[in-house]
Amino acid sequence: MKIFVKVLIAVLLYLAFLVALLPARVVVALAPLPNGVALAGVSGTLWQGSADTLVADGRQIEQLQWQLSPWQLLTATVKMDLTFGSRASAVSGKGQLRYSPSGVKLENVKFDAPVSFLVGRKQLPFQTKASGDISLFVQQFDQGEPWCEQLTGKAFLNNIGITNRFGQYPLGDIELAMQCVNGQIQLATDDEKNKLGIAGTLLLQDGMKYQLNGRMKVTADQPADLQKALPMLGKADANGFYPLTFNGRF
Repeated sequence: MKIFVKVLIAVLLYLAFLVALLPARVVVALAPLPNGVALAGVSGTLWQGSADTLVADGRQIEQLQWQLSPWQLLTATVKMDLTFGSRASAVSGKGQLRYSPSGVKLENVKFDAPVSFLVGRKQLPFQTKASGDISLFVQQFDQGEPWCEQLTGKAFLNNIGITNRFGQYPLGDIELAMQCVNGQIQLATDDEKNKLGIAGTLLLQDGMKYQLNGRMKVTADQPADLQKALPMLGKADANGFYPLTFNGRF
């Protein structure tokens, strides 16, 4: 009986070390990755590893590193700390991800990328080309229906420029507050958070639908093409604001 117990303990210890030292490249090789997703240069273990590149839907990030907490798995929760990119990279970020039967949670997320990275290969309306950079700071995000249960964060659009068949629009910098409203993701700004005279909200709804409700007035910092185009939005109110209302689908 004593020999059996010793053998059992030895086997359990062996399995524990085997799992603890499980190479990440073996997991990636065996795991069925989604279509359009590829990892290259994988090293380290399942619990603490890295990859040189991650490609998803034609978008690429570099210097991906992760730390996975094995103890959280005992509570049916995946807890992972992620970092990718660097100060010299076009795309960089970090944050903590939790996944459990209740859904996805994000904490202390920071993400920086050029607009072209987010647009990807998608064709924008009116032959539009967008430039500039986007910075996201998410203190907390809890998944819900259709999108969220809780969201606290900010988005900064830096040196944004739009060019299409109607003209050139150097929009500059715009600050947006992010929150969850009835399960929908809302981005909000006012004319004190940008030089374009824009105030309003953008709601991301179920089925990738969006609803923009806002207003816009003429300011000295607006490009000439934009000032000329404002009357196309409708009649200005008593305070000089033109209606800014759109509905569509991403």
